[in-house]
Amino acid sequence: MHESKLHRQVEPRLREAEVRYTKGRRVIVEVLATSDGPRSAAELHADLGATVPISSIYRTLAVLEESGIVTPHFATKGIARYELAEWLTGHHHHLVCVDCGAVEDVDVPDGYEEQVRILVSDIAGVARFTPTNHALEIEGLCKDCA
Repeated sequence: MHESKLHRQVEPRLREAEVRYTKGRRVIVEVLATSDGPRSAAELHADLGATVPISSIYRTLAVLEESGIVTPHFATKGIARYELAEWLTGHHHHLVCVDCGAVEDVDVPDGYEEQVRILVSDIAGVARFTPTNHALEIEGLCKDCA
């Protein structure tokens, strides 16, 4: 997604929440937009070097999560990783390495995605539950850990 379009989408959402879109918040949004999957605060800090203190990254992620800009994913070993919310990036799923904790985005072809939607609907129906969305996380070993 082009940065200026991304910022034009994020800024009004933050304004609605009465949150300023500071330079630090812009930087975190930009890094998440160019990542190949959810990132932890420590990974974001490593990406940014000394330019943004780790404490600011944690505060920024909390503000962005509360405003609906980012979504947390809790991987193995209790590590929270964050990515831009689906309303910004589109629907996708994740591959989660149970050894190193890496999380990778994966787009599912339309035919398979329809099968997933049917399966979610069928499972929810058995429990008399109305699904509004779904997230599929496949756990296993990444290519580096396999």
